[in-house]
Amino acid sequence: MIFPMDASRAVSAAYSGSFSEPASRTLAEDLRVKLGGDPSLTVVFASSSYAPYLTDLCEVMTIYGHAPLLVAVTGQGFLAEGAEYEAEEGFSVLGLRHPGMRATPVALLREELEAEEEPATWHGITGLGPGDAAGWLLFANPNVLPVERLLRIWNRAYPGIPVWGGLAGGTTEGETAVFLDRKPVEGGVAIALQGDIGFHVVVSQGCRPIGDPYTVTGADRNILYTLGAGSAYQALANAFESLSDREREKAHGHIFVGLAVSEYRDEFHQGDFLVRNILGADPSSGAVAVGALVRVGQTLQYQLRDPESAERSLRQMLQTEKIEHFLTRKPLAALVSLCAGRGKGLFGVAGRDAGLIQELFPRLPAAGFFASGEIGPVGNVNYLHGYSASVLFFS
Repeated sequence: MIFPMDASRAVSAAYSGSFSEPASRTLAEDLRVKLGGDPSLTVVFASSSYAPYLTDLCEVMTIYGHAPLLVAVTGQGFLAEGAEYEAEEGFSVLGLRHPGMRATPVALLREELEAEEEPATWHGITGLGPGDAAGWLLFANPNVLPVERLLRIWNRAYPGIPVWGGLAGGTTEGETAVFLDRKPVEGGVAIALQGDIGFHVVVSQGCRPIGDPYTVTGADRNILYTLGAGSAYQALANAFESLSDREREKAHGHIFVGLAVSEYRDEFHQGDFLVRNILGADPSSGAVAVGALVRVGQTLQYQLRDPESAERSLRQMLQTEKIEHFLTRKPLAALVSLCAGRGKGLFGVAGRDAGLIQELFPRLPAAGFFASGEIGPVGNVNYLHGYSASVLFFS
């Protein structure tokens, strides 16, 4: 398929309501008209209640939207251009038409992940070498694929190449689905984007550091024993005491650990950490269990998640992205993966994250979903996140 070089375009749309084949057909046809031709890539984000109808929806988008490559994923909500639809029936879609881009899909199987780890083997499975893609889209069913293992393999096979995406979600296991073209994929799908396409990912983890940074001096797998010269529990208590009275009232269940992405910093700030859950704490032994494997020598600082920090972090990172990449040119489109724990549950109102993207990038075609885990890089390494906003800009 060959387009004139000025034909790059993206269009997004959303439909709120129970599945309707006529309404979906109208949306698909309108999308293609606004694109001015056939899309190079179509991405659909559907509410989990749409799982029984995804075959039909993908069929409609393929036939009437002329989508040669389509990926669809369920979530606990969806979004498009400034609006978020939490716990609503419906779907959003982004159609991307870009003459200089090639998209190569790879179905991911659990058996391959369990058996194959070597980068060269994965180059053979995907048909792509370490520098062949500008970036990867990745959608996975967390009930089937061990995604953190997958990302460790991917970081070795494709070092420094950004991966954006998220985990499918649903109220039940049967409502969790990933589709490639018109068929369900049991594990997940990765799509390599190659050629003349800009691929820029922003990950805002929605937390700010509290207390002091420490060196891990005692740990066994995911159990922290000592930080610096004291216990991990005492450091946690000190971080809690550093909060204001108002912050302490709201801190229960919102304190996390942050593992420094790079040890080579004189000071650590918001965004310098990989944020993980605290699973439990024992004041008698001083141990703290966390949702990550921890090693002695790492730098760790406790983190507070609150709506002000989450909004400030995303705003700052989007503004930095705009200055670094989009002062003299416009982005083509955005894809957004939001934690299902954000939205109204965090901010008290709907649409805060999607609205902020539209505020800083007006009229930018955008689509996305509320995921069960968000995927994106911190530094040059790709991770699975929680409570974050992961935003991919095409250019």
